[in-house]
Amino acid sequence: MLGGCWVKIHHLHFFETPAGSRFTRDPAILLTTKVILTMATVTRENIGTLHDKLTVKLEKGDYMPSFEKNLKQYAKTANIPGFRKGMVPSGMLRKMHGASIFNEEVIRAAGKKLEAYMRDEKLSIFAQPMVLPDQNRQQLDFNNPADIDFSFEIGIKPEFEIDPIKTKAHLTRYKISVTDKMMDDEIERIKRRYGKVNAQELVTDKENIIYAAYEPCDADGNVTEGANKIEDTAVLDKMPAKLKEMVMGKKPEDTIVFRPVDICSEEELPAFLKDPLKAGPEAAEHYYKLTITKIGFLTPLELGPELYSQVFQNVDVADEADFREKIKAELNREFDRIASERLQNEMYELLVHNTHIHLPVTFLKRWMREGGEKPKSAHEVEQEFGSFEHQLRWQLISDKLIGENGINVSREEMDKDIKTRVLAYFGLGPDDEDEAPWMDGYMTKISKDEKMLEETYRRLLFAKLFTFLETQFTIEEQPIEEEAFFKLVDAHTAHHHHH
Repeated sequence: MLGGCWVKIHHLHFFETPAGSRFTRDPAILLTTKVILTMATVTRENIGTLHDKLTVKLEKGDYMPSFEKNLKQYAKTANIPGFRKGMVPSGMLRKMHGASIFNEEVIRAAGKKLEAYMRDEKLSIFAQPMVLPDQNRQQLDFNNPADIDFSFEIGIKPEFEIDPIKTKAHLTRYKISVTDKMMDDEIERIKRRYGKVNAQELVTDKENIIYAAYEPCDADGNVTEGANKIEDTAVLDKMPAKLKEMVMGKKPEDTIVFRPVDICSEEELPAFLKDPLKAGPEAAEHYYKLTITKIGFLTPLELGPELYSQVFQNVDVADEADFREKIKAELNREFDRIASERLQNEMYELLVHNTHIHLPVTFLKRWMREGGEKPKSAHEVEQEFGSFEHQLRWQLISDKLIGENGINVSREEMDKDIKTRVLAYFGLGPDDEDEAPWMDGYMTKISKDEKMLEETYRRLLFAKLFTFLETQFTIEEQPIEEEAFFKLVDAHTAHHHHH
């Protein structure tokens, strides 16, 4: 087996992969597909950074015995019309099937030599060896067996140190302050969310809810035949300023004909075209007919037991002060989650950009061009290589950290996580499994869902990895206002150069 290599002989492709796997451009697979590829008759030559050429030299004795053996074995089982099984003349058999069996045996012999050499040399490589494109194509002829050379190129995984961890690099964990204004705004939002919408006859207030239909039309309001009608609901105050003036005072069934470019400012236009019109820039100068279908006025649900019980179901809320405390705790939890995500992004970008890793770029670009199901152009590879390299660096770093620090996830942890998430979906806690008698059947079904199990494993694994990483840096907590936090430069932009 050639570990997934393309071997071109007589313009035929012979493609074999370990355990039926396919080529992939996913760096995770690039790393985990370790081809364990005999010292004798294999030579190695460096042709670039972590980029080597392996030449397998085969003599007749490496492949002719197995070729003759397999030809005889095939003769015993071949079904050819006009001959009894096992009674096909050997000359006819050689003429009909000798070439293909011979090619397979030559390739198999080369693969065994390559595998044994790589195993003995303990080579850890990216993806699979690739046949060198510029080597002379040799004619394979089983009637005239001769010495044969196959040349491959390999990309070797680098050795490296994770410098930011060695130096205990400094990072900031932000603590977003929950201010009184934020509390008041959140409670107003909750009151409106659980409020009641009452119908009214005229648009009288910027807080009115406008139920409307938008249809493409001509300048006179004649709707375009076959055009889609788009239903939309919006608070009047969120509409473009000029359209807001036109809608004020209208009643249900009233219509307005407009062009987006006439009623939107330059800043308003892109958002209005996207939603509600769901159209591209070309629609800016088209006419649309807006028909008001209903006008509503939202009456917020005031603070009191009814609101408390709807917001915090199955939880006792004593009074307004207790309600505010519970809302504040939820805001703190959400802000802590957002700040934690930012810290993880900081760690990710710092590790990727500040860990010095040499890569076999020439090999990887050729592999990207030719190693997948569809070939890519050189231009496509150049466009995609930056993000591919970024992801590959992270895969190398995370694999090293996970392996060296024994980070793993047990099946019991995966099952517990799945159960907890399923129970939460039905509003149940981890201790409420007795209320879900169907859980055992569900878990039996899930045990066969490889995709879900893989996603759960990777999510828990990387959660553990980042928990570990928090102990490896010097992390300082810093309080910050919400507005200032969301103005911070994102981690990727801050670390946009590889060092």
